[in-house]
Amino acid sequence: MRHNLNLNWLRSFEAAARLLSFTSASREIGLTQTAVSQHIKALETQLNTRLFLRRAKSLQLTDAGKAYLVTVREALDMLDMSTTGLFGPRRARTITVRASMAFIVWLSARLGDFLQNHPDTSVEMVTSIWKNPADQQPVDVDIILANQGTARPDLKLLSPEMIVPVCSIASSETINVPDDLLHHSPIHIVGFDDHLARYLAAYGLRIESSAGRLTTDTTTAAIEMVAADLGYAVVIERFARQAIQTGQKIRIVGAPKELGQAHFMVQKDRRDADQSHVKEFEAWLAQQF
Repeated sequence: MRHNLNLNWLRSFEAAARLLSFTSASREIGLTQTAVSQHIKALETQLNTRLFLRRAKSLQLTDAGKAYLVTVREALDMLDMSTTGLFGPRRARTITVRASMAFIVWLSARLGDFLQNHPDTSVEMVTSIWKNPADQQPVDVDIILANQGTARPDLKLLSPEMIVPVCSIASSETINVPDDLLHHSPIHIVGFDDHLARYLAAYGLRIESSAGRLTTDTTTAAIEMVAADLGYAVVIERFARQAIQTGQKIRIVGAPKELGQAHFMVQKDRRDADQSHVKEFEAWLAQQF
């Protein structure tokens, strides 16, 4: 059975229990002493339990009140923390950037430079993993991977991409050239399965079966699996080199090959003067390539 508890009753109870005074509690939360007293009575009636011992010149908690105070205080603190985190004040100059997880990881290593030179601007990163077409979350900067020859007036080319196979450092004795990949298990990245076939085709190779023991939906996770020596993967070169620079125990086995795709920035109407900070970020982002 659920108790139909009014949040105001709980706030009045917490304040009165902490201050051991209905009068002091009323001043703190901005209610009359009568209102606080009524809240407490309503709460006790709902719980069918006395929470306070009322005396002429003092107020004390019952054992039940002492036990309940701990839970109520934790619940109110949690609610306040969650509300502040989700809906609290944000910087007036916040840029929301949407990109793949691997792109965000790659960009994060460079982002400190932008933040240092723009101390009044904050950046919010959101991933684009299997974005729902109905998702209406406002985004200032949208980064996508598309065919290099895509002709859309709203797309600004950032960089064509190359792909490379990566394997773990531990597999150095068994994987050294692209031909060796045919004898090992690939890690499939959902949505990017063509990368493997495209890379092998550049060497006149073809994998006999598309089956693999591991599948994931992000390049970031695939690189983690490769580092754990669970197989190899074909990924965008800049992401592989970023992982190596940050200490991932992987290595590249083969020369980079053209992917035929590129990262683009979706251009939006920036005529509003309030969007100057977004323009600055877009200009900075283009320089990172």
